[in-house]
Amino acid sequence: MPCLIAAPASGSGKTLVSLSLTALARRRGQSIQTFKVGPDYLDPQLLSAASGRPCRNLDPLLCGEAWVQQSFQQHGSAAELSLVEGVMGLFDGRGPSSEGSSAHVAQLLELPVVLVVEASRQAGSLAALVRGFRDHQPNLHLSGVVLNGVGSERHHALLAEALASIAMPLLGALPRHDSLELPSRHLGLLPAHELADLEERIGAWADLAERHFALDQLWPLLQSAAPRTLAANGSAPPAEGGEPVRIAIASDAAFHFRYPEASELLVQHGVEVQSWSPLADQPLPEGCQALVLPGGYPELHAAQLAASQRSLQDLRRAHQRGLPIYAECGGLLLLGQQLSDRNGEPHSMAGLLPFQAARGSLSLGYRTATALRNGLVLQEGDQLCGHEFHRWQLSNSPDETDQLWQLEGWGSPMRPEGWSHSNLHATWLHLHWGGCGFIPERLAAAARRTPPLLPC
Repeated sequence: MPCLIAAPASGSGKTLVSLSLTALARRRGQSIQTFKVGPDYLDPQLLSAASGRPCRNLDPLLCGEAWVQQSFQQHGSAAELSLVEGVMGLFDGRGPSSEGSSAHVAQLLELPVVLVVEASRQAGSLAALVRGFRDHQPNLHLSGVVLNGVGSERHHALLAEALASIAMPLLGALPRHDSLELPSRHLGLLPAHELADLEERIGAWADLAERHFALDQLWPLLQSAAPRTLAANGSAPPAEGGEPVRIAIASDAAFHFRYPEASELLVQHGVEVQSWSPLADQPLPEGCQALVLPGGYPELHAAQLAASQRSLQDLRRAHQRGLPIYAECGGLLLLGQQLSDRNGEPHSMAGLLPFQAARGSLSLGYRTATALRNGLVLQEGDQLCGHEFHRWQLSNSPDETDQLWQLEGWGSPMRPEGWSHSNLHATWLHLHWGGCGFIPERLAAAARRTPPLLPC
């Protein structure tokens, strides 16, 4: 049975452990399917690069428990090995609860847990910490501990003895060294495509696993479970017949926050997915009938985007011609009047929505969203769960007649958010379409009704 790699807190090293095991599996010539708990885009990019397979997100809040079970069985059973990387601390979920947490997913899928502990400033206290996590939920099975930040042989011996005192297996001990740090920025780790030395890192991660893990104990915890029959939950509709409809998805270093299911579900509805790079100033693909603008880091590329006049003009032309446009988070920023870069310098964007965007306070957390009116992909009263995570803020909110939905979340006052027009859905909120399969279905239907965009 595969294991779930968890930790007491973010920054403990669970991504490094997951990447090291994944890289070693590839070195050994074994297929491995990786999963990530929660609404994360960056860790999955690294895990996908290390495994050679798309990492799948498991989020019971965004997608529902039935979908999580189905995805885990479908994709995990297609590889020899699999592992699940947790999110934040083991019991950290929505608000102060464990709903949606790594522990929630481990219990749902009946997975043993490997706890990664950053132990650079601990000795005997390690036993109390691990005992607390082991006993907090007795129906959760803790298979062992991997230590991170071990400073010396003496330190290793102290920590090993502390774990032995509570009969907890020690499954590995990573040394403390600056070279093991994963580079990051304001929303998390650097994307895989920005690591020029990625191949060298993958080799180094495999070396780490070979040298520092108790592989005779860890490797059995990666064996994929045998497939079992699960009841269908309606998340995989049959493909549409007839001519394909063409939808362009912004795909480059500025726009790359999307789940693999986004393209897959569109394809199931008869969509021909076309890549488009605003950052490279590409024209929109000829014949496209709708656009998807996912999240990413447009704020880090604001000057280059502003200079991409052919792409911006095509975006304006597509909007004028009535092409459906679906935009999330970073994609929303492309539609505004101005976007300030990380130095505070403003740059002109497409100008389709009446706001300027600049760095501000952090907005983070799950949100329950209730649609206020019929729109491109929503009907009035539709309710779903999304995730908000951004540090850029807008100067203006939508007018009452344009408001997309009401958002509500723990620690976040209820507020209207997003723009909704007959051919536009623009919001801060990230959705996982595995939990709202009607969205790609409605987007494909709207595109099918729209005349293709032809060259000027």
